[in-house]
Amino acid sequence: MQVFNLGESNSVLSSFVAQMRDKKIQKNTLLFRNNLHRTGEIFAYEISKTLHYAPKDVVTPLGTAHMQLCDDQIVVATILRAGLPLHDGILSYFDGAENAFIAAYRKYEKGHDFVVSAEYCTTPALEGKVLILADTMLATGASLLSGYNLLVAQGGTPAQVHLVCPISSAYAVEQVKKDFPKNTTLWTAAIDEELTSHYYIVPGLGDAGDLAYGGKL
Repeated sequence: MQVFNLGESNSVLSSFVAQMRDKKIQKNTLLFRNNLHRTGEIFAYEISKTLHYAPKDVVTPLGTAHMQLCDDQIVVATILRAGLPLHDGILSYFDGAENAFIAAYRKYEKGHDFVVSAEYCTTPALEGKVLILADTMLATGASLLSGYNLLVAQGGTPAQVHLVCPISSAYAVEQVKKDFPKNTTLWTAAIDEELTSHYYIVPGLGDAGDLAYGGKL
């Protein structure tokens, strides 16, 4: 399994991540969503470099251009609700992609212990396709794994898996390496070392779903 931390190289991505982390700037929910969208676009561009391409002739008003165009069938999936702006950013670059959605949440038991409940999934067939599974925060890896298992159970096994998680914990990165198949690539913009007893990433950025769409009961 490969892990690409785009935050290790200086680029405009750092500005988007900094604004999403900043507790004053992140109060602007529109900007927060827009930054997630723009982050998704950057990840989509980087993922596009790893895909398969085939030659195609494109007829222009003046002649024929010989092009190399993506030959993969792509499915973009996300875990509701925090991943929606990220999903939309990725989809804006893979405009012909199919889509999948998973409803998953933490169900807390005694103390700080919790299980991830993935209760709903809608997906096209995944066999032989490239699956891009996006979630804003990768804290423990439990939600992502539950979502992936649900997708595979309903849609079949994809040929390649790309996980897009802008903010990741070091713990979750190691868990993902163990739990996901070898044909998986993890894309992130930051790997934070600390995970609290409530399993929140530090410094992280807070609750991405609330920051994007408002608080919940």
